[in-house]
Amino acid sequence: MSKLRKSLVNLVYEIGNYSGCHQLPERSFFYQGHQFPVCARCTGVCLGQLTAILLNFFRNIPLSLSILCLFIMGIDWGIQEIGIKASTNPRRLITGFLGGFGLFNLYGILLKRLLSCIKRCWGQKNRNS
Repeated sequence: MSKLRKSLVNLVYEIGNYSGCHQLPERSFFYQGHQFPVCARCTGVCLGQLTAILLNFFRNIPLSLSILCLFIMGIDWGIQEIGIKASTNPRRLITGFLGGFGLFNLYGILLKRLLSCIKRCWGQKNRNS
């Protein structure tokens, strides 16, 4: 592996570490013998966040769906954490996706409302001038 490629790979792993991911091998995916820089759940979260960002440009996704997605991820994490049932990497990926999607959709909803409020207030200010 070239020095540049090795440096980039190390940088991605550091970013994963600083993001709060535990990066445990048994909870991570591997590709061609190389561990992903984040665990299965964090991989799903990243994919869900990206999907929510893209969809928010074209659609208004209901707040209730966002809350449901977050709830599903929370339940899976909680079941695993208290030892009721061990989670699997595919399930972590799916519930992580739902959680990332739900959270970033909430951000999208808040941003749209904030921008709408600013636009409304700015319009009133210009009419009063």
